[in-house]
Amino acid sequence: MIIKVSFRNLETKEYPKGITLYEIAQDFQRYYNYPILAAKMDNEIYELSKVVDKKCNVDFYDRSSYVGNSVYGCSVQFLMIVAIRKLYGEKVDVKIQNSIDKGVYCQVYGLELTKTKLKQIEEKMQSIVKEDLRYTKISVSRFDAIEYFRRKKQIDKVKVLKYISNTYINLYRLDDVYDYFFNEMAYSTKYIDSFKLTYITDDGFVLSYPNIYTPDCTLDYYHRPLISDTFAQYTKWGELIGINEAADLNEIVSQGKYDDIIRLSETYYESQLAKVAETISQNKNKIKLVLLAGPSSSGKTTTAKKLAVYLQSKGYKTHSISIDDYFINRTDVPRDESGECDFESLKVIDINLFNKHLNKLLSGEKVLLPEYNFMLGKREYKKKWLQLEENDIIIIEGLHAINEELTMSIERTNKFKLYICPFTQINIDKHNRIHTSDTRRLRRIIRDNKYRGFNAADTLRLWKGIREGEEKYIFPYQDDVDMVINSALMYELGVLKTYAEPLLFSVSEDDEMYPEAIRLINFLRNFLPIPSEEVPKDSLLREFIGNSGFNEN
Repeated sequence: MIIKVSFRNLETKEYPKGITLYEIAQDFQRYYNYPILAAKMDNEIYELSKVVDKKCNVDFYDRSSYVGNSVYGCSVQFLMIVAIRKLYGEKVDVKIQNSIDKGVYCQVYGLELTKTKLKQIEEKMQSIVKEDLRYTKISVSRFDAIEYFRRKKQIDKVKVLKYISNTYINLYRLDDVYDYFFNEMAYSTKYIDSFKLTYITDDGFVLSYPNIYTPDCTLDYYHRPLISDTFAQYTKWGELIGINEAADLNEIVSQGKYDDIIRLSETYYESQLAKVAETISQNKNKIKLVLLAGPSSSGKTTTAKKLAVYLQSKGYKTHSISIDDYFINRTDVPRDESGECDFESLKVIDINLFNKHLNKLLSGEKVLLPEYNFMLGKREYKKKWLQLEENDIIIIEGLHAINEELTMSIERTNKFKLYICPFTQINIDKHNRIHTSDTRRLRRIIRDNKYRGFNAADTLRLWKGIREGEEKYIFPYQDDVDMVINSALMYELGVLKTYAEPLLFSVSEDDEMYPEAIRLINFLRNFLPIPSEEVPKDSLLREFIGNSGFNEN
C-alpha cells in the first residue's frame, strides 16, 4: 500500500506503508546543514525510528534547532553514561546537574576522577560513536521498570517512577544499557559526533556539545566562578535539607509537610539579599548605584524591591530609576534584521541623557526625571524630581543594567552589579536534569496570562526571541558582576504546576506550539501539586502567580 507524505506542505512524495521517518528523512537531508535528528509528523514530535502508516505532513530537525539540539544533548548524555558503565561498571554513576557556559556540569559517584580517567571516558564515547549503535525505545510496564531499577540499585529512578501514574513507560537502550529519559533520542550514535569533557574537580566535569548558536562545533568550556559557585552552594544546601530530586520533594508534599520547605526556601533566598546589603555596607568605596539584571522571569522586580528594604535596614535611603523612562521616541527606534522594531536593543535608550542625569544626581544636584508615555511613544517631564543625600542609593534593574555601556560615565567603584537567575538545583533523577529555562518559561506563561492576557501559546511563541535577546544583551556581561543571586525556590515547581497545567492544556492540537506545550505538561507530571496558600505575600514567586504584598504591575 502506498501513502503520501508531504514535507512542510511544499513537496509531496509517495512511500510504501510501514516506512520509517529515518528512511523518509534521507530524501530531505539536503535541506539541512547537519544530520537530521528528529521529526515532526502532523504536529507531534517523533524519533526517526517511528513507523509511518498513513498520509501525513512532516518536518525535520537538526542540531541547529531547539528540538534537534535537545535531542542531541540527551543523546550525548546517554552516550556518556554508557561509556562510564563500560569502563568502570555499575558501581560508578554520574549525576547530570546543571547547564553552565553552553555545557552541562556532571558529578561522578564511586570514582576518584582524574584528567586521565576523564580522557579515557571521552575516548570511549568516541569509539561508541564509530560503532554506529542504535538508540532503541522500548515500552515496558512501570512496575517492571521499577523492579529493574531496584535490582540495578538505581534508587533515584525507583523513587521518581513511584509518582508517575502511567501503566506503561518508555525506556531507552544503547548497547546493553537501559535507562529512563524524558526526551527523544537520536537514531544512532554516529550522529553524535561532537563533544568535549572538561575536568573541574576530582568528582566533577563539564560535558560540552554544539548548541543552536554555534552548531558547527563544540566550544571550549569557559569557567565562570560566580555562576559555578552559586550552583554548587545551592546543590550543597539541597543535600543538607534532603532534596536532590523530584521524588524527594514529592515525598514531603505527600506527607503534607510542604510548608516547612516553603519557609526554608524563602529563608535561603532572603539570606542572599541580606548578604548583598551587608557587602554593600562594608564596601570601602562609596556605592551609589546598584545595578540588577538577569534573563526573563528571574524575579528582578521583586528582588529590587526587597533589596531596597534590606539596604534601608542598613541605614540607606533607596531610590528606583526606570531605564524605560529613558527610551527614545518610538519613531526613532532601530530596526532588526527582519525589519521589526528592536525594542530590546541598547540603542532604544538615550544613554547620553541617562548618564547626564546620573552624574548630576551623584554630584548632589536636583534633577527632573523623565517619564515615558508608552501611549504616545515619547518622554514627558512632569513633577518627578530627585536629589540624593549622603546615604542615598539608586537601584536600577533591567535588561541592560549590568552592561557597562549603559552607565559608562560612572566610575566602576561607585557601582555594585548583581546578576539574578533561577539556578534550578533539583533534578528529576540523576540522569534527567531540570533546565533553568523551563522554570523561567513556566513563570512567564503564568505571569503573561495573569497580567497581559496572553495565552500559553502566545508566550511560547515569543520565547525564541526572548532567548535570542538574552544571548545578545545579558549573558555576555554576566562575568562583570559583583555578586550573583539565585532566585530559584526549591518548592516552586509544585506551585507552578497548579497554575501552568491548565494554561498548557489550552494550547490547540493544530497550534505550532502544541508539541512544546505537551513537553512541559509531561515535565510537570513529575511533581505533585503544592497549594499556593502557604506562599508568603512577599515571596518572589508572587510576582508571577499574583497576590503579592508589593505593588503589582
